[in-house]
Amino acid sequence: MTVAGSGPVLETDRLILRPHVAQDIDDVARLWADPDVVRYITGTPSSREDSWGLLLGYIGHWQALGFGYWAVTLRDGGRFVGEVGFADFKRDLQPGLNGAPEAGWVLSPEVHGQGIATEAVARIHQWAAEATDWAETACIFDPAHTVSQKVARRLGYAMRGEARYKDGPALVMARSMPRA
Repeated sequence: MTVAGSGPVLETDRLILRPHVAQDIDDVARLWADPDVVRYITGTPSSREDSWGLLLGYIGHWQALGFGYWAVTLRDGGRFVGEVGFADFKRDLQPGLNGAPEAGWVLSPEVHGQGIATEAVARIHQWAAEATDWAETACIFDPAHTVSQKVARRLGYAMRGEARYKDGPALVMARSMPRA
């Protein structure tokens, strides 16, 4: 199922990944205001205004590029627990990602350690293998964010190298896109 003008709805045993809608603002703002969530991303909790811009960017990615982020909701009850997806953030990253879509994920601490990230990120990569012609995807991490690096490795990402992003170090990982 595809929501008009946005991406497809994806499902797993425990999750429903759906395109964001404007009504997600309370959930997105709560997620990005959590210091534990942003510790290895920006380091600073986001304001509601910043979260609104992020939400509009998620919606706009689908409109402009045909790919983007999904809201991660629990199949049991529909509770919003995070976001996963692919983006082209046009980051001023040196060296760059060579045009590879950037995979990313952010989940509420209440579901950490339950395999939700691995399940959701595996599902979006399955979608990408079926729906795109990408040769590879990439992701970047704060070197201290070892938990997300472990998720990436589990899903086939390997270290490509180090980069500089916003005056700090970033680890770049890449993954070839397997095809059937």
